[in-house]
Amino acid sequence: MASRCAYVTLLTKSSYLPGTLVLDYGLRAVGSKYPLVVMATPALPAEARKVLHKCGIPIREVNTLIPEEGAHTLNNHDARFADTWTKLRAFELAEYDRIVLLDCDMIVKKNMDDLMTIELGKNEIAAVHVCACNPRKLEHYPSDWIPANCAHTAVKHPRGLPPVATDNTPRPYSQLNSGTVVLNPSRELSDDIIHFLSTHDKISEFSFPDQDLLTTFFKNQWKPLPWYYNALKTLRVIHPQEWSDDEVRCLHYILPDKPWQSRVTLPELEEQFGVVNSWWWQHLDSLGEELKVSDPEGWKLVLENVNTHPVQS
Repeated sequence: MASRCAYVTLLTKSSYLPGTLVLDYGLRAVGSKYPLVVMATPALPAEARKVLHKCGIPIREVNTLIPEEGAHTLNNHDARFADTWTKLRAFELAEYDRIVLLDCDMIVKKNMDDLMTIELGKNEIAAVHVCACNPRKLEHYPSDWIPANCAHTAVKHPRGLPPVATDNTPRPYSQLNSGTVVLNPSRELSDDIIHFLSTHDKISEFSFPDQDLLTTFFKNQWKPLPWYYNALKTLRVIHPQEWSDDEVRCLHYILPDKPWQSRVTLPELEEQFGVVNSWWWQHLDSLGEELKVSDPEGWKLVLENVNTHPVQS
């Protein structure tokens, strides 16, 4: 693999700036050889761009991507996914041979530069399975999302390999989580994906925009990665047989509440998520020691978008 590789994330608004900077801090802290590149849409305010620039984080301008009007409607519970179609712009970053697309509600705990050299076939991607347990019993989630059908249930220890989907495995074995996606960008592939978004008759049925599209578009063409490259925070509770704190490469803060929305975890959630939430704040504190010196104004903007108080239950 040539050296034109990068980690890439999408940033559309200042409220996710703390997450983006913490993601960058984690990559630097584990000695990654590759930069974090931020895809920025026109909506990203100049003040946020200035902070990225002072931190030495490259910005790649992209246009917002959404389906044609009326083609897709999100459930009110999942309105936060409205911007995520634009993550698909990563496939047009043909100036890179390989990118690892990451959500900005993640922290990096261990070096994962090996993802830049794993073998991928032409028009193939790599990603971690979804967790199909639906512990909150949300009615708009797929009916076959139950623990017995979850690919993570099949992994019996932290270093176990993820299962491969076949004609005889449950449907969720074929579904990926798009928090971490390894891909080789190309203009041709990008054009095909955007055409698919514009023409596929099932777009209206997608519960998770970019994630469901990638699962459908790359059917039989995505390589399952071990859980620890996209360690959904809920796996620590739902799949303890699979989880090990020491194995986590990249932790993903899924669900609506992001760690920067409250420094203090609610008492009823402390046992489940208190430890992993504290990891994010530890990274932020270390980042703050840098920014207080290099960019005090930027640090002030970060603090405006975090909450040091508990959220209201």
